[in-house]
Amino acid sequence: MVAAGGRRPVGGRDYPRTYQEFRSWFPDEWTCREYLAGLRWPHGFSCQNCGSGGCWRTGTGLWMCADCGLKTSATAGTIFHRSHTPVSTWFAAIWFVTSQKNGVSARGLQDALGFGSYETAWAWLHKLRRAMVRPERELLSGVVELDQSFLGGRSHGKPGGSSEKAPITIAVERLASGRLGRVRLDLAGRLNGADQVEFAREVIAPGTEIHTDGASVFIRLTDHGFTHHPTPGYLASDLDAVMPGPHLVSSLLKRWTAGTLHHRISRQHLPYYLDEFTFRFNRRTSRARGLLFYRLLQQAAGTDPHPLSDLIGGTGNDWDEPTDD
Repeated sequence: MVAAGGRRPVGGRDYPRTYQEFRSWFPDEWTCREYLAGLRWPHGFSCQNCGSGGCWRTGTGLWMCADCGLKTSATAGTIFHRSHTPVSTWFAAIWFVTSQKNGVSARGLQDALGFGSYETAWAWLHKLRRAMVRPERELLSGVVELDQSFLGGRSHGKPGGSSEKAPITIAVERLASGRLGRVRLDLAGRLNGADQVEFAREVIAPGTEIHTDGASVFIRLTDHGFTHHPTPGYLASDLDAVMPGPHLVSSLLKRWTAGTLHHRISRQHLPYYLDEFTFRFNRRTSRARGLLFYRLLQQAAGTDPHPLSDLIGGTGNDWDEPTDD
């Protein structure tokens, strides 16, 4: 059931296409673990200790390396590592998160799965958000618009750069058809800072044509192999038309945080919410919600556990989503 050899996964063969298929595919804990093992080792078992491909299956369902004798499971070293909750419940959570077009808050996940505590739902969502970004994802290319926006906080009547709002750097592809392609988002250190150029170097392929406003910091883009097209705001009759792609992405981001998360996002955790928005935006045209389930589960199988202390930064009480929505 798991796509291998680099081929594109097919609905009904590699992943369930509907909720009815989801229920029939995963009726118990065993089938969930076997499916997860296929995602983790699509080319066959590989020992994390010695790299051997030979193994034995124990009576308890573990994999034992034929060379070094290490016993392991499909969940070891993943976000499911040492979870006291059945993998089948994790599957249900991932299906629920990906089948909802705009996602779900921690309270919504708690209500849907009947968790005893809000903190459990919050931690699960943050574990999943850390699996939403592939380390080897492709760089943006073609024509890219690069700009900044602001999110969250209270302005107290001040302009964006002088308020408590967080500056967000947005890079989005502009396709030949005029439509938007993929997006990348980053929490900036400050308004119009040099970190925007570093962000561009990290997420945009060299040689790409980058369109920006007239901020002087972008002059450095040409030093890194980009073709730079600045449009100073004072030359435009409509400021929103200078960078239409980032402005639209910014609008959608604010609508998402307001509608799903009710604006309750701390700056500490904001990068992970930006990752979720990116995951959803870049798959917005997918008609197969089951494919999103497949992709997130596939990435979760290769993501580190992230214990609770890491998720909350050691504060012990930094739950930043609403508990009463």
